[in-house]
Amino acid sequence: MHAPSPLQFPCDFPIKAMGHSGADFPDLIAGIVGRHAPDLDLATLRVRPSRNGRYQSITLTIRARNREQLDVIYQELSGHERVLLAL
Repeated sequence: MHAPSPLQFPCDFPIKAMGHSGADFPDLIAGIVGRHAPDLDLATLRVRPSRNGRYQSITLTIRARNREQLDVIYQELSGHERVLLAL
């Protein structure tokens, strides 16, 4: 059981994932997040390459419905072999 969340749901919530650069990495992250946030607006997708270009940081903002939704998204992102870090 979770401690009470300081977040008030629903709320806009940024999801960030980092991994090795690749042309398909933004689509991979959007696909994972979109499975759990069907109203995902791809206009919120931001890609930021690392200084040396070896890594990418992908940020998407979702309309989070509850803590469980966020937990499932983070579990799937963290479990994917191409995702090095999910915040």
